[in-house]
Amino acid sequence: MSWGTELWDQFDNLEKHTQWGIDILEKYIKFVKERTEIELSYAKQLRNLSKKYQPKKNSKEEEEYKYTACKAFLSTLNEMSDYAGQHEVISENMTSQITVDLARYVQELKQERKSNFHDGRKAQQHIETCWKQLESSKRRFERDCKEADRAQQYFEKMDADINVTKADVEKARQQAQIRHQMAEDSKADYSSILQKFNHEQHEYYHTHIPSIFRKIQEMEERRIVRMGQSMKTYAEVDRQVIPIIGKCLDEIVKAAEAIDQKNDSQLVVEAYKSGFEPPGDIEFEDYTQPMKRTVSNNSLSNSRGEGKPELKLAGKAKGKLWPFIKKNKLMSLLTSPHQPPPPPPASASPSAVPNGPQSPKQPKEPLSHRFNEFMISKPKIHCFRSLKRGGSTPEDFSNLPPEQRRKKLQQKVDDLNKEIHKEMDQRDAITKMKDVYLKNPQMGDPASLDHKLAEAAQNIEKLRFEAQKFEAWLAEVEGRLQARGEQARRQSGMYDGQPPPTGHTCAQDRESSPDGSYTEEQSQESQVKVLATDFDDEFDDEEPLPAIGTCKALYTFEGQNEGTISVAEGETLYVIEEDRGDGWTRIRRGEDEEGYVPTSYVEVCLDRNAKDS
Repeated sequence: MSWGTELWDQFDNLEKHTQWGIDILEKYIKFVKERTEIELSYAKQLRNLSKKYQPKKNSKEEEEYKYTACKAFLSTLNEMSDYAGQHEVISENMTSQITVDLARYVQELKQERKSNFHDGRKAQQHIETCWKQLESSKRRFERDCKEADRAQQYFEKMDADINVTKADVEKARQQAQIRHQMAEDSKADYSSILQKFNHEQHEYYHTHIPSIFRKIQEMEERRIVRMGQSMKTYAEVDRQVIPIIGKCLDEIVKAAEAIDQKNDSQLVVEAYKSGFEPPGDIEFEDYTQPMKRTVSNNSLSNSRGEGKPELKLAGKAKGKLWPFIKKNKLMSLLTSPHQPPPPPPASASPSAVPNGPQSPKQPKEPLSHRFNEFMISKPKIHCFRSLKRGGSTPEDFSNLPPEQRRKKLQQKVDDLNKEIHKEMDQRDAITKMKDVYLKNPQMGDPASLDHKLAEAAQNIEKLRFEAQKFEAWLAEVEGRLQARGEQARRQSGMYDGQPPPTGHTCAQDRESSPDGSYTEEQSQESQVKVLATDFDDEFDDEEPLPAIGTCKALYTFEGQNEGTISVAEGETLYVIEEDRGDGWTRIRRGEDEEGYVPTSYVEVCLDRNAKDS
């Protein structure tokens, strides 16, 4: 099947068909190009999505990725970035192997098609020219024949007429002969041109047109084959990245299977464990019996004859001992008002009110309740140094609970050890370089490295000193945690071995002393002494809070609740803590007397410099 023989008369249709084929190829190129743009856009969006959810460096989010579920999510984000990279590979391969290649091929195809159809038109023009020559010679032959026939008829007519002279007859005969000769010449010319046209026509339809159409057919078939190959390449480009995409998905599945909920639960314990022991039970206080109140209105404990702090042990589980120490600062912390402050008096002068405005009455809670609430409130505080206004994080992390402090110290020690090893490696490298310089002086001056060695040694000593300091703090914390655990176990064993108390009052758990006070059992008293001493040590180095301004009392206020302080109208005092939104302001009179007063009862003038510092 050949277009040259089957479609010898379809030159125009073949021209349209081949142009349509090139248009189809260009349409396919445009399709692939848009696909590559989509792949690039998709890859970019995937990368942006992965980057958006990546944890920020040196942020709290980065610390959260220690959990296995978060690690799996991070692995998913990383794999999605690789997944996006494969789509970029698809785009690049399609562009280089299909789009660019086909675009160049289309240009070549257009040139070849143009050349073939140019040859076809040239052959058409030639055969048309031959046909025109044939028609011209045919018309001339026809005209000459008619002219010769008319000349012959005129001669015969003149020859038959007796009235015509012999000269006219001879002239007519000569004219007829000329016309006959011209007709013969036209006939010969027509015959020659006809033979030539037939030959050209035969060549046109059996040689030139088949050859041109065969070339056009081959060109069109090559275009079809090339388009099919491009489609195969299109599929192969996708298939080549499928194994890598499969590996990405396998890694995501592997990361998901590596999630360990038990491990994450343990990490939560390690992250938030404070190291405190749970508080013991609160014993029943019988107010029907005439006994001394555990908490007075003015101090945390009642002094004994020897000035020892009185301690109340939790009834059934006495492993938790609450130390009550005479500290105005602790008093203010633990007994700060929990109720709204009273409104200022309606009259302009407090003399209109007999006893001045009174703070709201409420049942006084035992101090053990207050201290227990303080210890279990959020955030948990193991060292009251962290309560200083505006204080920065201590170097020894003493503001953290014991367990968290131990972890921070351990992390600091590990970081310092890494720095030490790094400095030692650097020192060793400098030493080796110095040895090389000693052996080969032309490479450098050994003395130029002495200051670097001295600097490295100084850095190592400094880091070792820091490491020893943090190791000492770490040993201290670990020793306290271990001692606390052993003490809790001993107390638990001691109380488990004792029979349960039969009474319901705290008086039955103590022995009465001659002066009316209460004494604990000897073993419990010794434990209380140790705990009270440790608790008191936390405040020995405390400095009073700095004054941040002054205030003037607008009305008289009689502080009758725990944590409040009485003031007189017109009295000037120091402000050490401004109102935090609860309606109370913390003030100080003199050096030691501190407490809270309603903010509406005083006119506060803050020192901006002191507040900023």
